[in-house]
Amino acid sequence: MNHHRTIVPPIKCQGIKTKLAPWIGELVPSDFDGMWIEPFLGSGVVVLNILPKRALLADSNPHLINFYEAISVGALTPASTRRHLESEGAELCRSNGEHYYTVRERFNRIHDPLDFLFLNRACFNGLIRFNRKGEFNVPFCRKPGRFSRSYVTKICNQVKAVMDILTVRDFTFATQDLSETIGMAQADDFVYCDPPYVGRHTDYFNNWDEQSESELALLLSSVPCPFILSTWHSNRYRTNPFIDELWSEYRILTREHFYHIGAKEDNRNPMLEALVMNYDPALEKDTEVPVVSQGRLLG
Repeated sequence: MNHHRTIVPPIKCQGIKTKLAPWIGELVPSDFDGMWIEPFLGSGVVVLNILPKRALLADSNPHLINFYEAISVGALTPASTRRHLESEGAELCRSNGEHYYTVRERFNRIHDPLDFLFLNRACFNGLIRFNRKGEFNVPFCRKPGRFSRSYVTKICNQVKAVMDILTVRDFTFATQDLSETIGMAQADDFVYCDPPYVGRHTDYFNNWDEQSESELALLLSSVPCPFILSTWHSNRYRTNPFIDELWSEYRILTREHFYHIGAKEDNRNPMLEALVMNYDPALEKDTEVPVVSQGRLLG
């Protein structure tokens, strides 16, 4: 499933799994050949590195889906990306950053995928956050010269990498509810869930709370195929209460991970990331894996 070079997506988001994607890929059964299903596409980094033959990639945030759909149909290309980012980046520099808010206002009216990319790469901490009206509301990162030639080239190369993958893979994108997405899973498929983290990621597109996490646990309890759920286990200050309340009956593996999010440096701390799964990855690999808990497994 994996390859040696990690693909970095053009879209950034909180909790992006770039450094964890190879680990997740190692745990996918080696004989998996069905549909890869993600109810929470987010940045897309996991599926872009797992590279299944077929995938159903869904999210409740239509702007993420529209962005990848635009690449898949050829409406957004490396060339159009370069033109847009160079033009808007120059205006951003001339305006000493004020142009960011002009683009943000325009995006909230027109929803252009290229404006979404511009905002995502020029906003504070690469956040994806919307208000209750569905408007993107993250402030500017305060770096008017953000879009240097090398930075634009880097983003264009990321878009090209996605385009190359979508050309040879059968990936379907959908804006739909997670229950609909998970409900489509068949016995030969594989479900990967990376929901917003309760108590950590807020206002991603619509609210994710304790009830949402409980509903997800109920849906996954009857899924007919293997699944992996990404969540947080603990940090130096507290432990995720849902590990015990909702996920303790499954196999749970952990690995330390560092997120570069938080307004202050003091708030950027290492976290123990948890992968919850309903099958035994030790059966798939010869190497030992760290086990936090072991409960009900698939089959």
